Amino acid sequence: MTSSPLDRLLRPQTIAVFGGREARRVIEQCDRMGFAGEIWPVHPKLDEVLGRRCYRSVADLPSAPDAAFVGVNRTLTVEIVRSLSEAGAGGAVCYASGFSEATAELADGAELQQALLSAAGRMPILGPNCYGLINGLDGALLWPDQHGMQRIERGVAILTQSSNIAINLTMQTRGLPIAYVVTAGNQAQTSLADVACALIDDPRVTAIGLHVEGFGDLASLERLAAIARQSRKPVIVLKVGRSEQAKRAAVSHTASLAGSDAVADAVLARLGIGRVGTLPALLETLKLLHVAGPLESRSISSMSCSGGEASLMADAAVGHDVEFSALPPQHLPRLRQALGEMVTLSNPLDYHTFVWGDLARQTEAFSAMFEGGYALNLVVLDFPRADRCDAAEWAMTADAVTMAAAATGALAGILATLPENMPEPIARRLLANGIVAFSGIDETIAAVEVAAGIGRAWNAPPPLPLLDVPCRGGEIETLTEADAKTELAACGLPVPRGLQAFSSHEAAEQAERLGFPVVLKALGIAHKSEAGAVALNLWDIEAVSDAVAAMPPNDGYLVEKMIDPPVAELIVGAVRDPVFGLSLTLGAGGIFVELLEDSVILPLPATKTEIHAAISRLKLAKLLNGYRGRPRGDVEAAIAVISAAADYVVKNASCLEELDINPLMVLPEGRGVAAVDVLIRRRR
Repeated sequence: MTSSPLDRLLRPQTIAVFGGREARRVIEQCDRMGFAGEIWPVHPKLDEVLGRRCYRSVADLPSAPDAAFVGVNRTLTVEIVRSLSEAGAGGAVCYASGFSEATAELADGAELQQALLSAAGRMPILGPNCYGLINGLDGALLWPDQHGMQRIERGVAILTQSSNIAINLTMQTRGLPIAYVVTAGNQAQTSLADVACALIDDPRVTAIGLHVEGFGDLASLERLAAIARQSRKPVIVLKVGRSEQAKRAAVSHTASLAGSDAVADAVLARLGIGRVGTLPALLETLKLLHVAGPLESRSISSMSCSGGEASLMADAAVGHDVEFSALPPQHLPRLRQALGEMVTLSNPLDYHTFVWGDLARQTEAFSAMFEGGYALNLVVLDFPRADRCDAAEWAMTADAVTMAAAATGALAGILATLPENMPEPIARRLLANGIVAFSGIDETIAAVEVAAGIGRAWNAPPPLPLLDVPCRGGEIETLTEADAKTELAACGLPVPRGLQAFSSHEAAEQAERLGFPVVLKALGIAHKSEAGAVALNLWDIEAVSDAVAAMPPNDGYLVEKMIDPPVAELIVGAVRDPVFGLSLTLGAGGIFVELLEDSVILPLPATKTEIHAAISRLKLAKLLNGYRGRPRGDVEAAIAVISAAADYVVKNASCLEELDINPLMVLPEGRGVAAVDVLIRRRR
């Protein structure tokens, strides 16, 4: 392993513990897990703790400890951390609360946290307000409570800000081998991404799972993704925050589509970091990644001895990027021979019970299925209750799966539809034999989708560095539509021919100059359609005058040449996220923005290849490609214009707050596109 500043803290040989009850519990947990290193209690009054000599202060310790658990009040925590740092300790867990997380109750919380950071200096600290860490590989714990982990030789690492969630995850009975659990609390100094980067380098760690409440440092996240890719050790994230709090009051339509959570999805996907939605899905995905790593494709097979289970499997894949591909024709004869004439050969496959209880025939049937070239082969099997039933034939089926996987070299999993129907001893045995022991259909499908997504990202060229330009200060100004279009036209975006006017008479004159039909728009109003500030298909002077009279108070008028009917309307925009900065949003435009909920977010910078792929993912792509005999849209022109818009955003990243092009009208093939309505908000 390469050296990391966190090595001594995460894999200590010597541990110092400070405090009373919590410090004693740390020693108890280390003893239970068989920690072979030295443990040094530090207490101003006690002479010994659990048979170990007690020291009075950091200065009295035999040497600077590799790691320290500081379980005292928040004020004393700062002083002990300062002493540890000055002595050259490897790191500390700060258990106390009452720092920046408690500013509503304690006015000095943020100030005390700054004092803690100053005291720590270059010495790594976890927390404050956290339980610390459990190293199940070496039996080293800085953890003041019960947990459900055991010593193992190889497994996954789970990192979270929440100590209580960490405890809950250690209690899982799903057979997942957990090598490390680390909590970060306030992440005052050391982030979860920092810890993950240090743990990936441990050859005994197979995958990383993060439970996060928010991302702080975009550069650390990129670094983690790059290390994961290089090490071939996947990272997955359970991030909270899918609620409406992520969506700001929208000045533009883009802002209503690009909430922080949607942007997080897009950024994680580009970086090749998987995302799950629940704690059970986190555990099941980690199982799959522990055994197999990322999947080469999204194509999977399923076998069960029940039509009901086969239907459940098929339904579970709907809406997910997972595919039950058709059975390869060349494998049908072997399957038919193994299963008989009564079985309908399909995927998912109900193999009935004709081979049940026959190890050789089951192995042959599973082998025939496993040779179909699927990324993962699932066998649905719920084990009976051991206290009331005989599970011998179920164990035989599990043996047949193991033998078939070994004979074919295929990746296989056994899936219990209910978590309680996958006993932990069986799950452990299966995982040890390279068979993924899944619990729950929905969680399994989610795991496959995530693992395939990581595989797809890793098989693509490494992504461009994310746009990470801080926004400069200054008052936000909203450009008039006329000024915004002039600015974008200079960057290569086609806009309708237009002229400004400031009276009814002038608007009529400008319309005559352009030639009818024209569009009339009131300037200074964001959502023109809703406000009655736009009039289309005006064919004469009288129509223009009537339209001016009907419009609300405004800052003038923009008269534009009417654009021919498009094949489709897109929205192209950018909005600044407080964490991830500016990103590009593409979607169905015009009046269908929120109605269809058809949009894709692209982190910036974006290549034309990525833009093309994003357009292809839209529901609107069917229209662009010529739906039911309609003309095809000029997709190549759209890609070029969207690319120009992305370049504009990148070049103006330090001042731009929002860009909204809605709609971008895509005309028939060969006739280009037109940015019909534009909004730009930026810092002065």
